[in-house]
Amino acid sequence: MTTPSASPRHHPIARATHWISAIAVTVMAMSGLRIFNAFPAFSPKGAGAWPWWPFEGMRAPAWATFGGWLGGARHWHFAMMWVLVINALVYLVHLYHRGRWRTIVPRVNTWRDAIEMARFYLFVRKDHPIQGKHNALQQYAYTTMLACGALLVVSGLAIWKPVTLGWITRLLGGYAYARWWHFSAMLLLALLVLVHVIMVFTVDPYAIRAMTTGKYDDEHWSPEARNARPLFNLWPRKDQ
Repeated sequence: MTTPSASPRHHPIARATHWISAIAVTVMAMSGLRIFNAFPAFSPKGAGAWPWWPFEGMRAPAWATFGGWLGGARHWHFAMMWVLVINALVYLVHLYHRGRWRTIVPRVNTWRDAIEMARFYLFVRKDHPIQGKHNALQQYAYTTMLACGALLVVSGLAIWKPVTLGWITRLLGGYAYARWWHFSAMLLLALLVLVHVIMVFTVDPYAIRAMTTGKYDDEHWSPEARNARPLFNLWPRKDQ
């Protein structure tokens, strides 16, 4: 049995903000779908079908919604919005203060590393590319998640205060477009989160322990040490 490193892989602030974000994003997405169901279309009334949404007029299924009714969903949505914004600010300050942003933000040439990771996952390359704490594909995914979060906040403000913050609404193309940007950013974020969860369970399940207790054995558990790709080499690396 391998022994986790004494030093935590993730700082307590990173772990706390990660799980708070997971809860807040889930509640916001589900309550947002309940709000969307009150008017499940993006085109203004009488303007015809919205060209960039093939399911215009279709409501989200009830099991995917939260809040019970429109007013309840709005209360939950706005409450979680403040939780998520404050949580994100704490996380970003932590990233900057600790210099951890360097492990997440892609460099100029990171695209080459991303191609190598994709080749490895597709069995074109045999050995796991050398990586740091996060591989190149993770860096692009995590950075895109942060960008989606920023777009969700901005578009949410444009929808919430279309008169007071009318300049934001106009910047996004108007109220209807602001709703579409908001919805699209939520869908992209949900897709990235789904891929993230699948990759954790099929490539690096030890990351769950690292994100909960902070403990992680890089020498035996890391995907690089195990030469792990989805559903391959899940067990810890054995000492020679």
